[in-house]
Amino acid sequence: MRSYNKYKDSKIFWLPTIPDHWSIDRIKDVSITRSGTTPTSSNRFYYEGGEHNWIRTTDLNDGELYEVEYKVTDLALKECRLKFLPIDTILVAMYGGFGTIGKNSILKKESTINQSVCAILPTRYFNPTYILYFLKYFRNDWKLFADGTRKDPNINQDAVRNLFFINPPLPEQIAIANYLNTKTKAIDKKLGLLEKKIGYYRELRKSLINETVTKGLNKNVKLKDSRIHWIGQIPDHWEVRRFKSFAKTIKGKNLNTSDFYFENSLPLLSLEYLRNENVKFDTFAFSSDKSLRATKNDLIIVWDGAAVGEILKAKEGYISSTIAKIKFQKRVSSRFFYFLKDTLDYTLKQIPTGMGIPHLNPTVLNNFPCPIPPLEEQINIAKFLEKKVGLIEKIIANIQTQITTFKELRETLINDVVTGKIKVTQD
Repeated sequence: MRSYNKYKDSKIFWLPTIPDHWSIDRIKDVSITRSGTTPTSSNRFYYEGGEHNWIRTTDLNDGELYEVEYKVTDLALKECRLKFLPIDTILVAMYGGFGTIGKNSILKKESTINQSVCAILPTRYFNPTYILYFLKYFRNDWKLFADGTRKDPNINQDAVRNLFFINPPLPEQIAIANYLNTKTKAIDKKLGLLEKKIGYYRELRKSLINETVTKGLNKNVKLKDSRIHWIGQIPDHWEVRRFKSFAKTIKGKNLNTSDFYFENSLPLLSLEYLRNENVKFDTFAFSSDKSLRATKNDLIIVWDGAAVGEILKAKEGYISSTIAKIKFQKRVSSRFFYFLKDTLDYTLKQIPTGMGIPHLNPTVLNNFPCPIPPLEEQINIAKFLEKKVGLIEKIIANIQTQITTFKELRETLINDVVTGKIKVTQD
């Protein structure tokens, strides 16, 4: 990779040195910005049958934007004074916290926006695609200008207007934009193929589990109708039993907690800690009630919240008030039951109780029908699936590592080109 002959200090503490003939300018030096508004949602005539794009932060896709979820009508345009933005307008998310602010798109269809989006209008003084790439480079640094007094920090139009950006001569901006378009499209094509591979292996894992937990390992066994639509046929010697006939749940409780370890304490099991092997626990608890203690051999079911019905493998610790431990009879293996969880937690998530925070519907859980082989067969099925699914998950993890590498390569390439570390020629 070639570099430029001479560099200079950008004189902006968060920007690197830049090629000597490039300049540092503000967005307001080369363009004007604009935001929008939200037509009253109670007026259905503003939205029903609408044909005009009305863009929110959730529509921004970090690329070219053509169509969006919500459309507004001519009446909304007139009465709410919505203005169309021209093609090649750059859109920047201003609201939504650190996970959203700075998200961007380049507009490819005349559209309107709401108040959470800032538009940088195209002019003859800059190349819109180059500005889009610069904003991708800057995405993680918007926190420098965010309102730190809010729980979910936002930025405003002034922050966008006054943003310093690296400004090469226009012909070089065009060359950089074309170069990055070519390179990133090639990377994105590879990412798309890898995502398809992951989709294939996830479907393979799902079909393997479903086939094995309902048909067993012996392909020549005599089958019978289970009379349960999602199960279909099962081996003739298997039973269909309701959950309450072979297991019960032990609901967690509110426990006194500490941020530091104390004598006999164990981690309080949070969803984040249970889901992610890399997450470290940071809350300790203790209870004299031994039933509230979980081990790595137990299963946990989420009782309250958005993840209601989700089933997870437990870790050593105490169960909190939003989850429950599943206790099985001796004739049912938790290892076998774990592979039934995809169908079970999907069903439970469809029928929660409660008007505000969703709660598990215990009636649905207790009456849920499950195919149950003899215990020895359950153990053999679990061993088989643990081996096969483990292999598939290793393949998926390997592909995800490749995806991460390509994404990092894409980000590094953009960063190095828009800051001048890599020289892009105009030929």
